[in-house]
Amino acid sequence: MDSALASDTAHEGAVYLRQSVRTAAKLLVVGHFAVGKTTFVGSLSEIRPLRTEETMTQAGALVDDLAGIRGKTTTTVAMDFGRLTLSDSLVLYLFGAPGQQRFTRLWQDMTRGALGALVLADTRRLEQSFDVMGLLEEHGLPYAVAVNHFDGAPTHPEEEIREALDLLPETPLITCDARDRISSTRALITLVEYLQTRQMRLSSTAQESV
Repeated sequence: MDSALASDTAHEGAVYLRQSVRTAAKLLVVGHFAVGKTTFVGSLSEIRPLRTEETMTQAGALVDDLAGIRGKTTTTVAMDFGRLTLSDSLVLYLFGAPGQQRFTRLWQDMTRGALGALVLADTRRLEQSFDVMGLLEEHGLPYAVAVNHFDGAPTHPEEEIREALDLLPETPLITCDARDRISSTRALITLVEYLQTRQMRLSSTAQESV
């Protein structure tokens, strides 16, 4: 893919979790094959991210669609994991889930305890996002969509992307560059704000029904 992996030397945060941390939140970073999940988690993690990547083989090329993808030589075979401390008492754990259909059995375990998910999408292969969004909806996990920037990829108005992905009006849609920490942070903030707003709305509805 066109996005370069973040350098491990860029992560200078403390290796050990602060003793003051009392709350941990879990978010998933998902998307189809080669959409930039590993890059996204790597750009945000304050620790050296855990990556379960293996070199792609000729056999794998038969099941992983490499059309339109240049320089893709590895693929995630289990998950990516990163950590981001938000305050003295709150830490965020990021889990990147593999996008290929053969790994969908992993999703049941990965979705447990997750507050929500950020779906990375590629304008060159938007149709491949449907299976991922379908899995999230099947597990009842709320999500936001971030269109990852790839060099040379076509750009479209937000309304057209929403229509192409058949997104609900309330589902957040943002563009980002998974290689850039600031851009990735904005996408993550969009998801967190959506989850907070959604939770407050659900709590309000529940109180009204009592």
